[in-house]
Amino acid sequence: MEIRVDWRSSCSLTGTVLKWLSVPLAAPLVLAVIDGDDPLPFLVAIAVAVVLGGALERLREERTLEQREAFLMVALTWFGVAAVGSIPFFVTGLAAPSASAFAGPIDGPVNAFFEGMSGITTTGATVMSGWDFENQSRAVLLWRQLLQWLGGLGILIVAIGLLSNLLVAGAQLMETESQTRNVRKLHPHLDETARLIWGLYVGLTALAAGTFYALHLLGLAPEMDLFNAVSHALTSVATAGFSPEPDSAGAFTPIVQWAIIPFMIVGATNFVLLYYLTQGDWTRPIESEEFRFYIGVLAVLGAIVSAMVWLDPETSSAVEPTIRHGLFNVVSMVTTTGYASTDFDLWSPGAKHMLFLGMFLGGMAGSTTCSIKSLRWLVTIKAFRRNLFTSIHPEAVRPLRLGDEVVDEETVQDVYTYVLLAIIIFFLLTVFVVVDSVRVGDGVGEFEAMGASASIFLNIGPAFERAGPFENYAGFPTTTRIVMIVMMWIGRIEIIPVLVLFTAAFWRS
Repeated sequence: MEIRVDWRSSCSLTGTVLKWLSVPLAAPLVLAVIDGDDPLPFLVAIAVAVVLGGALERLREERTLEQREAFLMVALTWFGVAAVGSIPFFVTGLAAPSASAFAGPIDGPVNAFFEGMSGITTTGATVMSGWDFENQSRAVLLWRQLLQWLGGLGILIVAIGLLSNLLVAGAQLMETESQTRNVRKLHPHLDETARLIWGLYVGLTALAAGTFYALHLLGLAPEMDLFNAVSHALTSVATAGFSPEPDSAGAFTPIVQWAIIPFMIVGATNFVLLYYLTQGDWTRPIESEEFRFYIGVLAVLGAIVSAMVWLDPETSSAVEPTIRHGLFNVVSMVTTTGYASTDFDLWSPGAKHMLFLGMFLGGMAGSTTCSIKSLRWLVTIKAFRRNLFTSIHPEAVRPLRLGDEVVDEETVQDVYTYVLLAIIIFFLLTVFVVVDSVRVGDGVGEFEAMGASASIFLNIGPAFERAGPFENYAGFPTTTRIVMIVMMWIGRIEIIPVLVLFTAAFWRS
């Protein structure tokens, strides 16, 4: 049968994105030259991005993008950018002798690709240990941060800007990635919408960097120099979690941790809603049922975890640190940022299980967050309550509403399907992690495997035990890390755009 998908257009558009990846790669290249470090890793990556991107771009001059092509293009783009983005890590480890200060765990294709995929999917899981952070070049550390910033929203907006002449295509990409169906309400021209959201994203990042560095200048955050301020601004707004510091946010003073919290919350807020706020429409958050649900979850879960930490005699401390660490790490988990203000792996089982629960929640749709997202949970809860009501009143007709809008039944079924599929994939990944660890004679505990699987698939980063907040994923078997790479990819682009590619109907029906 004839293939019905215009794969050449999808590959060509992916090539355009890869070619433009050379632009952000110039920043760590310049920093490497300034610091006197080897610029080769970034020169190689730029060369591959330009050559490979240009070659793919020539596959189709007149490009069309319908829904199937959009699915394929999104999947290929995330995978391709992860591959090219991992080149600096691979070349750094390859070029340095084993005794070099720059040789670390990112010394092979699997570990390099793991770091690259974790970066672009804003997962925040790493194979680097504390020693490697201290001995790695600032240029490589900056690229880790930039890769996550691009993954948060940058590549999506670049793609929409490049595809703005394709009319509906850009909207399809926005819908595929963020599940936000009303992007055109911002501006009738999609390229202008892209610029508006891009400007908002850059503005929030600049505000975060300025806030963090101001604390340093005021003497309130000695460790938060300009490099750290920019680095943490890039990944806090992107709800990503990479940090140049091995102790993550725990390396900084309490005021810095308090300052990071609102930027994680904002980064996981619907950017369409944020845009309306910048226009002075302050009633939008109050009117948004999803936003109220999202903030309510953060407040309730933060209070529960803080109370559990307070009541635990082995971890209890003064009121302020207890509230700060409880709220910080709950916000970090729910927004899928993945920072850590303390080693929460030392907390009580109850507190850790609440953090584990928070992994499955996620922030708002149309934000930089990952996981299942609050909108789906809100629809699921409302549908469940409606089912309870109709079981008592079988003749009742009760439409499901979000605010003033009625949610159609097809959407409700889609949400049910997505949540169920996400949970099934999580359990299958957990089983694989356990079985694979037994195969190599390195047993992994059940909760340890569940935490690592949820953290990887839901793109959160830190988990528990060997994948704890101050640990890394280098200790997992190579086969496990390869599967984790795929799971980060699938989880970041909302499962369906990847899984649908493996069906015959997608290509031929």
